[in-house]
Amino acid sequence: MSVDALFKPFTFKGLTLPNRLVMAPMTRSKSPGGVPTPEVSSYYARRAAAEIGLIITEGTGVARPASLNDPDIPRFHGEAELAAWKTVVDDVHAAGGYIAPQLWHVGAVRSRRPDWSPPGPYDSPSGLSSPGHQFGQPMTDAEVADAIAAFGTAAGDAKRLGFDSVELHGAHGYLIDQFFWEGTNLRDDAFGGPALPERARFAAEIIRAVRAAVGPDFPVIIRLSQWKQQDFTARLAETPAAMTAWLQPLVDAGADILHCSQRRFWEPEFDGSDLNFAGWAKKLTGVPTITVGSVGLSGDFINAYGGETSKPASLDELVRRLDRGDFDLVAVGRAVLQDPNWAVKVHQGRQDELMDFSPAAMATLS
Repeated sequence: MSVDALFKPFTFKGLTLPNRLVMAPMTRSKSPGGVPTPEVSSYYARRAAAEIGLIITEGTGVARPASLNDPDIPRFHGEAELAAWKTVVDDVHAAGGYIAPQLWHVGAVRSRRPDWSPPGPYDSPSGLSSPGHQFGQPMTDAEVADAIAAFGTAAGDAKRLGFDSVELHGAHGYLIDQFFWEGTNLRDDAFGGPALPERARFAAEIIRAVRAAVGPDFPVIIRLSQWKQQDFTARLAETPAAMTAWLQPLVDAGADILHCSQRRFWEPEFDGSDLNFAGWAKKLTGVPTITVGSVGLSGDFINAYGGETSKPASLDELVRRLDRGDFDLVAVGRAVLQDPNWAVKVHQGRQDELMDFSPAAMATLS
């Protein structure tokens, strides 16, 4: 099947991308002390120069004491940190690319390193790391307000530094997602409740703060998932109606693009239709969506952490769905991590040169 659909331009608000390919955000932990290095900048610029339409950076922490669980994940606050991000932006633009930071708060997720703890208490809606597992204390009203403001400030800084868009990490069991999840959000105030629109209020307030900081014409993306790192089988929305109740408040608050994370993009979201998560999100809300999950590879990323390699896989099903209009953009993770020139090879029909994915690639900034 022709891959032409992947290389058609995409325009939304003030953003015009040369194609539909997005570099998925992938944590690298290669920014000592939270400051991106010149090697980090070159890592992104190489992909921008090789036909990736939009770079979404690895998660980068907003200004809360425990927004990150690893000291070498980049921060998005502080003079040195923001100056380093300005270099990243300039290098990506010089390579002809477009870039968005992914603004992140990990919430009640333990430190990735046994020899380090964050410089402050962990944030979470109800002091739970997963359903039934106590970890810290619930956020106070003041802490909730400060976290919302921190996302807004970071988004304003992103626009000031010259980024082309901004993404909020609302997936995979991190802070925003912990508010979505009934199992970790037991609050009885305005940010909790039995219904998804109630538990979506924290994310909606963040989006409103971000929108106020960046203005009406700056694209705001939010990454979402049903699954959690704490529970791969978790689901927030079991029906299309429930999904509408979850997503529509985010769109109403100002989210422009929904980045819909699945482990395998081809899996249907609900019985009776082959639409995936991104397909349903677009159908229900009408806004553009990004699909992601094992694009271009035979195995999913969870197994990569166990040392599993993956082979290049056909893009025919992906292109069929994109051509049908199910979603608008396609995020590629491990295939682009392994090979900066993956998109060029796909575009030029050089499938025989596509590389196997090795977990060893996660330890480098090649």
